[in-house]
Amino acid sequence: MGGQSMLIQLILLLSVGVVAALLTRSTAGARHQAIRRLALLAFVLAAVLSIVFPVWLSRAANLVGVGRGTDLLLYGLVIAFLSYIATSHRRMNQMSRSITLLTRELTLSEARAEHLGDHGCTSAPGEPPSSTSPSPASASSSTPPPPS
Repeated sequence: MGGQSMLIQLILLLSVGVVAALLTRSTAGARHQAIRRLALLAFVLAAVLSIVFPVWLSRAANLVGVGRGTDLLLYGLVIAFLSYIATSHRRMNQMSRSITLLTRELTLSEARAEHLGDHGCTSAPGEPPSSTSPSPASASSSTPPPPS
């Protein structure tokens, strides 16, 4: 049983390593999306087979040195959960960077518009003319029109 116990440890360590390697790669490409879809398909197929033929999961567990199929399933879920946490963390970091860049650009745009408005210009040289409608930020700071 000692050799089989080492087998599951090796499989789990390799799984963690593969997940870590996949998560450190760029996720922008179609290849990465295809790999994720194939992994999802494999997961669905394995889930269906383990539900329809639960003995197979127990046999697979015994082959790799785990006592029960439910324990093997638990190990797999731990790996999946760690993958989910890591991908969620990456996604949140990417969104945070995007929000920061958008906020900077908005602030700079508002500062440019305010600077151009102070000089009586409606647009900078080489830029298309700006619209005459005030932006929401400038509309809230303007004084109301005098009563007629």
